[in-house]
Amino acid sequence: MFKKLDKLILKAFIGPFLAIFFITLMVLVMQFFWLWIDDFVGKGLSAGIILEFIWYQSAVLVPLALPLAVLLSSIMTFGNLGETYELVAVKAAGISLIRFMRPLFIVVLGICGIAFLFGNYIIPVAMLKSRTLLYDIVYAKPAFDLKEGVFYDKLNGFAIKIGKKENDSVVRNVIIYEQTSGLQDNFIVASDGIMRSAGINKRFLEFKLRNGWRYQERGQAGTPNTEFIRLGFKEYTKQFDLSAFNFQRSSDSVNKSNWRMLSMRQLEKAIGEMEKKQAKIGQQIKTEVLSNVSFVSYLDSNWNKTTAAPVKAKKFDALIPDSIKSMLVERAASKASALYSTNESLLVNYEQQAKELRRHQMEWHRKISLSMACLVLFLIGAPLGSIIRRGGLGNSMIFSIIFFMLFYFIGNTGEKFAKEGEWLPFWGMWLSTFVLLPIGFFITYKALHDSQLFNKEFYFRLWRKFKALREKRAT
Repeated sequence: MFKKLDKLILKAFIGPFLAIFFITLMVLVMQFFWLWIDDFVGKGLSAGIILEFIWYQSAVLVPLALPLAVLLSSIMTFGNLGETYELVAVKAAGISLIRFMRPLFIVVLGICGIAFLFGNYIIPVAMLKSRTLLYDIVYAKPAFDLKEGVFYDKLNGFAIKIGKKENDSVVRNVIIYEQTSGLQDNFIVASDGIMRSAGINKRFLEFKLRNGWRYQERGQAGTPNTEFIRLGFKEYTKQFDLSAFNFQRSSDSVNKSNWRMLSMRQLEKAIGEMEKKQAKIGQQIKTEVLSNVSFVSYLDSNWNKTTAAPVKAKKFDALIPDSIKSMLVERAASKASALYSTNESLLVNYEQQAKELRRHQMEWHRKISLSMACLVLFLIGAPLGSIIRRGGLGNSMIFSIIFFMLFYFIGNTGEKFAKEGEWLPFWGMWLSTFVLLPIGFFITYKALHDSQLFNKEFYFRLWRKFKALREKRAT
């Protein structure tokens, strides 16, 4: 009997989970493309480049799609079972909700393990590939696009204008202006010509111009030695190198040291090195400060014990005579300013090291916390579905969005505080888990006791009782 129940719950869960996962992943990829659409349009990118980027970016977004898929599919699964009274029949047979959830709990634990392995070994590589490719796409030159009546100045050192472009590669009223660093005017004017690609892989843009003039200015502008030359031609060939418009791939080594491109083992190694470096800088600052403070040299000296009676004072300033107080304050401020100026570079370096250290520690915790999010959201979704007893996409989607947005915004808040150094990286990256886990236990407890938490009829009955009680007291 238990095997049949396990098969029933697994069969009801796997289908929606896979469908929701791929739909969620597609939505996340499209949302990412929408943010960068301006950098993709007009670059002449091949389908292979775009598909490669989609492949890597999809892998990067898998850990974010898994928790939402687990949450929504678990709500739908238990909501469907509750709506068709199968969950009621299971409870009537003496099988607890915890026992009924057990096979899915094991499956979700497996999903957590897959998410962890994926985030630790595959995500760093996919992130490295996608970010390097995105950088190349963003900084790629727009595709060569020569329009009628407009100067095109994307060719290095030249600006080209054509009056009219015909279907058989014939161009008319051509002006080619050479943009030199000096003030000389060098340009070519032709009544017509042929524009075509030439060379291996169409590397060159070739103009075969007819019936035109070449104007060239030699010497320094504004001096008597300046010469202005005009040459007429019946045919003239001019080639432009278009290799700069080809898509250039960067080496992956550029981003290899980024904290998001590292596995946990690599992060641990980097964290250890940063802690040693930061401690060394801190010791340098301490040594520099102590060497500039005169009274520190007396700390290890032997002093005779004083027999003077202690003086009572609310503040240290009260012990200083008024005649020298202003002088001591100015001297202390001057000393502090000098110490800060001397150690400013060390302090900036120390803060930078601390910032990098926090980022690496946050990434280390992220790899575990994101995988555990699947389990936490399952503990919310499964009992929540058994309470609402609605398996349709509407109610399930509403509750999923509410809890996922709660998870997302709490996580972002904790990450922000950890990044700024207000919290430890551990608390910042695990904040959403610590907030949602008690909510999951609470909803599970309510589901075990057949709570009416999300039953609107229950609240209508409460309202009617409250209204009747008020009317009774009024009379």
